[in-house]
Amino acid sequence: MEHVATPSWAMLAYLVSGVLFILALRGLSSPATSRRGNRFGMAGMLIAVVTTLVTHEVASLPEIVGAIAIGGAVGWVIARKIAMTAMPQLVAAFHSLVGLAAVLVGVAAFLNPEAFGILGADGNILSVSRVEMALGAAIGAITFSGSVIAFAKLNGNMSGAPIMLPARHVINLGTLGAIIALTALFTMSDAAGPGENQMFWIICALAFIIGFLLIIPIGGADMPVVVSMLNSYSGWAAAAMGFTLHNTAMIITGALVGSSGAILSYIMCKAMNRSFISVIAGGFGAESASDGAGAAKTDRPWKRGSAEDAAFLLGEAENVIIIPGYGMAVAQAQHVLREMGDLLKEKGVNVKYAIHPVAGRMPGHMNVLLAEANVPYDEVFELEDINSEFAQADVAFIIGANDVVNPAAKTDKSSPIYGMPVFDVDKAKTVMFIKRSMGGVGYAGVDNDVFYMDQTMMLLADAKKMVEEIIKAL
Repeated sequence: MEHVATPSWAMLAYLVSGVLFILALRGLSSPATSRRGNRFGMAGMLIAVVTTLVTHEVASLPEIVGAIAIGGAVGWVIARKIAMTAMPQLVAAFHSLVGLAAVLVGVAAFLNPEAFGILGADGNILSVSRVEMALGAAIGAITFSGSVIAFAKLNGNMSGAPIMLPARHVINLGTLGAIIALTALFTMSDAAGPGENQMFWIICALAFIIGFLLIIPIGGADMPVVVSMLNSYSGWAAAAMGFTLHNTAMIITGALVGSSGAILSYIMCKAMNRSFISVIAGGFGAESASDGAGAAKTDRPWKRGSAEDAAFLLGEAENVIIIPGYGMAVAQAQHVLREMGDLLKEKGVNVKYAIHPVAGRMPGHMNVLLAEANVPYDEVFELEDINSEFAQADVAFIIGANDVVNPAAKTDKSSPIYGMPVFDVDKAKTVMFIKRSMGGVGYAGVDNDVFYMDQTMMLLADAKKMVEEIIKAL
């Protein structure tokens, strides 16, 4: 694809695309408007793609249209078949493709700069283009390799526990420093052709390596922040490549994705009491994995309840707060949970749903599941809006959540989740806790004192099956 001067009407079209992308982000900020936001985003992308194809000399339009058709068909099939439990892995996988695309664009520009219109009068690549090319390829490579590790951790292909390399901070800082130094040298070098300058390839290789190194030390409990952070990286990679391609739409879109992802990462870091700088640097997970650390505590006394017991207490309650977690997603229990909530409301019970910012394995995971089950939006509350109401709650109904209700985050300074804001379920009159068995621990790998509280009733079963039995009893 050869770059030509962009006509004024195309600039206007890109501006319209940018506005639609902004409206898309605005719509995606709430489950109630998320469908409309997606439509805005699709319309904006359609305008941007068509405008780019019309305003550029395309070597083979049928090949490009064919590639778009194949990619669209693959995306359609995956989106239709993917289980909601696998959505975090899918997001990580798609982020890796964005990063890899940025690297390939950078490589193409480096190998054939004339086609991209980035050659100077002296026959070398323009200095500003070298900066854009190197940064875009480096950020893209970090996004790709980091997303691959995130996918492997989320998909169970590798341990979700932090993998701590010796002197990892020194290695990370040294590698990042080398990438920055080589980018500066690459920019100032007189020999910038593919056969004369190997610094570009070294930058790409180091960036691939640092992507692995940044994500490997991060534990599974911090994966929602990782997914958000990688989303931001993919946006900045796309923006950098937009400069290389002289494409205004890519610059706007990449900047929007990068900045919104960074803001979301900051919000989630605040929700987990993590340092935003440490997120960017990597290795902000627990210093040591605590796999099975809580197993020795399971001999403490605890109370087991039945579906009939739970149904009786729920039916007699005035205020019930439901806290969903990843276990609900695994069991696909959101629909029966909504049915149980409707039954309780028919009995005059006030039902609310409490969503932790990092519940599940990606940002907004629980919101998506509840929206899929048609839970009314006005019954769903964030942590800061509902945490004070647990003292007045008759029942705190926990389904598949663990770390987000673990009081160790408030009391145990040695805990990997210490400092993370959690729900004050211990203040409720009764706590019902659905989990498969007492032998398991949360994704962070720590035991939960809520299991052993006097007012806690453990409901040990598959989440969907247990809720179905409660519905029958109701």
